[in-house]
Amino acid sequence: MVLSLVSLCAREVVSDHSSSPCWLKWVPRELFRPLLEAAFASYRPLAVGELVQRWPERTLRVGGRRKQGQAAPSRLCIQALLLAVVRGLSDQRCALQILDLCGLQGDEGGMGDPMGGWSLTVALCTMVVQARVGAKKTQRREGDKERKRFSDVERERDIKRERGQWKKGKEPNGDEASDERERGALLDGLSEEEMVKGVRRRMEIEKKRESPGEGLACSKKESEEKDPGGDVLVHVRADLFVNARSWERVRAALSTSGPLKLQCRYLRMEEISVSSIRTLLDLLPHRGLLGIDVRYSSLGVAGFAELLPLLSTFPALKSLRLHYCNLDFRRDHPGQEDALRGLSQGLAQLQELRCLSLTALRLPGQLRVLLSSLPQPLEILELPYLSLSPADLAYLSCSHHASKLQQLDLSENRLDESTLPSVRRLLSQASSSLQHLSLSGCGLTDALLVLLLPSLGGCCALKSLALALNPLSISGLTDLVRMAVRMPSLRQLLYPNPLEDYQPGLPDLPSSAQLLDWPLEERTDINTTSSLLNRVLIESRRADLFLTCDLLNYDKDLVD
Repeated sequence: MVLSLVSLCAREVVSDHSSSPCWLKWVPRELFRPLLEAAFASYRPLAVGELVQRWPERTLRVGGRRKQGQAAPSRLCIQALLLAVVRGLSDQRCALQILDLCGLQGDEGGMGDPMGGWSLTVALCTMVVQARVGAKKTQRREGDKERKRFSDVERERDIKRERGQWKKGKEPNGDEASDERERGALLDGLSEEEMVKGVRRRMEIEKKRESPGEGLACSKKESEEKDPGGDVLVHVRADLFVNARSWERVRAALSTSGPLKLQCRYLRMEEISVSSIRTLLDLLPHRGLLGIDVRYSSLGVAGFAELLPLLSTFPALKSLRLHYCNLDFRRDHPGQEDALRGLSQGLAQLQELRCLSLTALRLPGQLRVLLSSLPQPLEILELPYLSLSPADLAYLSCSHHASKLQQLDLSENRLDESTLPSVRRLLSQASSSLQHLSLSGCGLTDALLVLLLPSLGGCCALKSLALALNPLSISGLTDLVRMAVRMPSLRQLLYPNPLEDYQPGLPDLPSSAQLLDWPLEERTDINTTSSLLNRVLIESRRADLFLTCDLLNYDKDLVD
């Protein structure tokens, strides 16, 4: 990555924190952004804090899609940013009104100690609550100062009034007209509102003297009614990651009114109940939420049907992901058809849905019921571990979604001669739009792959192809790579280890689980297969195509 002259100079400027008082007050607003980027890149949390506290623009965006090779901001820099936002609430030099942190989180434990989604969510919620507490303390201090000032004025006027009534040498039964004139002159300086406040203040003091506990409770209740939280000064947008440990803190932050208002773009929830999910959805603003991701939560069919009406109240919702949520339609329960009908009607209300991901929900034969009700065609469809039947694949190949699909994941759905025609028809329908395809663990043998290669080669927009954990031989892999090099748009190919690389004892048609657990042959050179396939790339002059068998570190998003 080649740095511009401005970036190089910015890194040099933020490298020495001791010189910041010299240059910070002279920096034009146009240079704040490159200086902040340099502070993040150079791991300078003190510089990050000083720049954010004086941020001269209305909006600050930190995060989003990172360039290839660009690391996520470090944990210390993010913490410095959040602290600076709170300090900037009372800094007149700060013009910040919108803080956008969507996409900021990195992978926990990655290079540079980035802050993961869960840690960032907890830090954000803590910041929102602390800002509320700080605002209340500031208002309380200002109220105390105002009351003290009024008490001093009132005391001074009482002294003047007494001096006017008991002048030296003046009898108590003196000229009453003179006394009335003096009282009128003293009271002229008090407005009617101040007079009422003065009387009310004396009554409150007398009441507190009579019953201190009761007076304190009443005073606290009045202050809460008069101070509902103040105006929102900064709107904070972020992706939230909620589980059982952070749920209470997130709920408190979303229900808190104060100078910072937390908004959510993508909400990811793990291992929480249906009632907790309902509570969070009720607290979220209905505009702005784009995606919901629920994982490892025992929703059940009834719980999912209960949540769907709530999801329809978010007009911008584009993505719905359900992973391992215990939805099982294979069991013969009473009311199964009614439950399916309810799910279909609920999905029909999601007018803007473009991404649907269902993992391990066990929906054999029910794909038509779910997908046919969606009003708009999907662009992203992920159906791994769904035990799809031939009828499901036949429907999908003829549905209104097929021609619009950009990402398709059919991993761990076993394919055979009966389902292959539907898959080929599906790829033909999506040939001009499909960019990412995963058929990992589908039981593709050399014979099935030969039948599928023409359809794969016809996907002219395909950027990434994943075929891991399929029982292919060296010969089948070679045919696959020779087809891949003829696809100009393809940038990544995840291929399986060939059967020749495994130790003896594998079944004739091993499953994906067996291929994942079975040990590789120790005497086999691990670079032999890679060298053979890379030779095909060199002969075809395709240096832009990346081949890998590393299933754990494969990331299709790197090609976007």
